Amino acid sequence: MYKDDEERKKNPILRSPEEGNSISVVGNTYRILAGGKDTNGAFATIDMLVPPGGGPGPHAHAGFEESFYVIDGAIEFKTETGSYVAVKGAFVNIPKGGMVHSFKNKTEKPARLLCTVVPAGLEQFFEEVGQPVEHGQLLPLPVMDKAYIQHLQQVAERYGQQVFPPDFLD
Repeated sequence: MYKDDEERKKNPILRSPEEGNSISVVGNTYRILAGGKDTNGAFATIDMLVPPGGGPGPHAHAGFEESFYVIDGAIEFKTETGSYVAVKGAFVNIPKGGMVHSFKNKTEKPARLLCTVVPAGLEQFFEEVGQPVEHGQLLPLPVMDKAYIQHLQQVAERYGQQVFPPDFLD
């Protein structure tokens, strides 16, 4: 953790392929490569492993800009403006402002995304709702029942987010 911007400028953020806090969030495994504590809140970068059928349901965060680069696999992104299947090498950006969006792995193989959030903070939500796991470990998808969705909504609200029912963008 850096005390100020000047100290951060003197020290690069270095992570080996196994380093970083790995968290299972709604069945996906998110490895925090750089969080707000590392960047003085400027950004967070997260390595996302999304199993077949995995991905977060519809949500919005007005104060974050979120970008995704597909490292491997294919992911269907849905927004209020439509849907897009992003394959290996594709890039998707969700601008600040609160656009409702979701993504899902509709293939038979795990997908991997690199996600950058500006400013940082989304990783703190993941740390609160998620469960620590080993690097690369995938837990079963949780049942998205009313009680679980309400829990996610309550925690998300503290982090400037909104969580919507699974069928919101259908």
